Amino acid sequence: MAKEPLVLQESLENTFASNVFSDAATRTRLPKNIYKMLRRTIDDGLPLDPAVADIVANAMKDWAIEKGATHFTHWFQPMTGITAEKHDSFISPTPDGRVIMEFSGKELIKGEPDASSFPSGGLRSTFEARGYTAWDCTSPAFLKDNTLCIPTAFCSYTGEALDKKTPLLRSMQALSKEAVRILRLLGNTKVTRVTTTVGPEQEYFVIDKKLYEKRLDLILTGRTLFGAKPPKGQELEDHYFGNLKERIAKFMAEVDQELWKLGVLAKTKHNEVAPAQHELAPIYTTTNIATDHNQLVMETMRKVAGHYGLVCLLHEKPFAGVNGSGKHNNWSMSTNDGQNLLEPGNTPHDNEQFLLFLAAVIQAVDEYADVLRVSTANPGNDHRLGANEAPPAIISIFLGEQLTDILEQIENGGATSSKVGGELKLGVTTLPALPKDSTDRNRTSPFAFTGNKFEFRMVGSSASIAEPNTALNTIVAEILSRIASRLEKAKDVDTEAQNIVTEIVKKHKRIIYNGNNYTDDWVKEAEKRGLPNIKSTVAAIPTLISEKTVKVYEKHGVLSKAEMHSRYEIFLEAYIKTINIEALTMLDMAKRQILPASLEYAGKIAATLSSLKTVASKSSTADKLLAELTSTIDSFGKNIEALEAASAGNGHSNDVLKHAEYYRDVVFTTMAKLRVDGDKLEMMVDANIWPLPTYADLLFRV
Repeated sequence: MAKEPLVLQESLENTFASNVFSDAATRTRLPKNIYKMLRRTIDDGLPLDPAVADIVANAMKDWAIEKGATHFTHWFQPMTGITAEKHDSFISPTPDGRVIMEFSGKELIKGEPDASSFPSGGLRSTFEARGYTAWDCTSPAFLKDNTLCIPTAFCSYTGEALDKKTPLLRSMQALSKEAVRILRLLGNTKVTRVTTTVGPEQEYFVIDKKLYEKRLDLILTGRTLFGAKPPKGQELEDHYFGNLKERIAKFMAEVDQELWKLGVLAKTKHNEVAPAQHELAPIYTTTNIATDHNQLVMETMRKVAGHYGLVCLLHEKPFAGVNGSGKHNNWSMSTNDGQNLLEPGNTPHDNEQFLLFLAAVIQAVDEYADVLRVSTANPGNDHRLGANEAPPAIISIFLGEQLTDILEQIENGGATSSKVGGELKLGVTTLPALPKDSTDRNRTSPFAFTGNKFEFRMVGSSASIAEPNTALNTIVAEILSRIASRLEKAKDVDTEAQNIVTEIVKKHKRIIYNGNNYTDDWVKEAEKRGLPNIKSTVAAIPTLISEKTVKVYEKHGVLSKAEMHSRYEIFLEAYIKTINIEALTMLDMAKRQILPASLEYAGKIAATLSSLKTVASKSSTADKLLAELTSTIDSFGKNIEALEAASAGNGHSNDVLKHAEYYRDVVFTTMAKLRVDGDKLEMMVDANIWPLPTYADLLFRV
């Protein structure tokens, strides 16, 4: 029995990253000089030698074929928010009519998928189809379904970014440049690169597939458009960290195994607060790799769920009245000589480097709060932000007691001490005394400092983490650039650094809030402080083309004005299409399922009443039920007509923003009215007649 864990450990160690063309694989298969040249590109950002690409491609092909691969694909992340891939086989014809397996450096470096059908926001016309994928050698290739997947960026024939990866890589490069400037001025002459790192915690729901297949809304939109509140929800909080059901445990175990094969550092899994809701959290890694990995996490969970007769739901709010799902983006900055720039150390009050980078983040978040807000905006997240489990749409920073105290000292003339956590004694002699952290956690804050990183909690569960991290990197790079310029002109760098931190604290302390972000008092307080409260996706999107936003993205080479305008168009069009699909799905369900079932039940009640030999008084339960049922059906029918009319209206189709506002203000609000009647009918109609699995079925019968 004692040897079994060791066997499992050895098996896992052999399995981990077995489907990844990892650093270990490249080191083993490449000549030493070629390996070193590739590492210089990956580690130091140097241009890739085409001769290196040919040798890497051949080694990558041999490795993949040995593992059973027959095809390769450039795996990229277009503006759809999911991944895309076009598969090509390794075969190449020979003069004698046979084939050989080939894969060149040219094929590794460059691909050419059809770009015409991907969202481009006007950057490309429909008839202009050419687009290119470019190998991201900093993110390792991997095997999936007998196909070698090569992470790539995706751009147009004219060079504009058509994806989420390209601006992310540009933003990482921009932040590195500005951070290195500051570190050199502070005396670190060894550092050559700073990378941002991320560990995205992924929340999701898992429900029974047979029940899912009876819900057109879940199939087409990812969320329930109708559904009355069940007798039990999450009130008892008994699901949170609860014992895993056997079926769920098996699903999670296979997800872990598949992710480990792909080199994804899946670390933590548990039940979340809402019934049928769960979370998977990885160990942090470099941001672009973490972005690739998170896409693989979502894809793997969806795929593996089917093996157990389950369906994984990644919508931000699949069920009304219970918690929605987020993706907590744990972000930090690290140097290539091993330092975490957001590590306070034991005495953060005199840690000049930490305080300078902390201050830069504080200023960036305050000055560009609207940029962070739009980076998390999508129709699904509109249901979640501001609800009980989510941070509000107001951006603020939680620092905790220790750091807040230090910043107050700085503001009042200089920090001289750091509060320490001390020791936590539990009052039982057999239990150990626990070292107490210097600060508590704030689960209501949208942007919370959690020891040596910031947890950005506004990101939606279905979203790519590329956009919020592109935004974070870019706005922090901007503030670092300003700080570096001041330090470069200073006679005394240390004195100027202290002045900068003090100025930032005094000017931007309004963004710091350590209280409960869910309260109405905070909304009022935030308004007094002048903090923006951008409540909807449609209201957030214009930020993308504001002069301030375009200026900072262009300055750091992350996105051009044309690329920003394309994203403005893409996001608004996506909003319109999403709400339109939901409205049409709602109408389909209302007219073909709910209304017929309700009329059938009303007919049965009427028939029962008429067949009674002794007619009950008009105050009888049956009469009241029929009257209420008939009244609700009439209201339901009128709201169906209203939604049909709203959906048929063009709004302002020549102005994409006004068109989106029409869908938000008219179509969406009309949908809400129809749902009220539909949910009321669910509570009145015979359960044997009601055509849809209820919330109780979906959430508790897993």
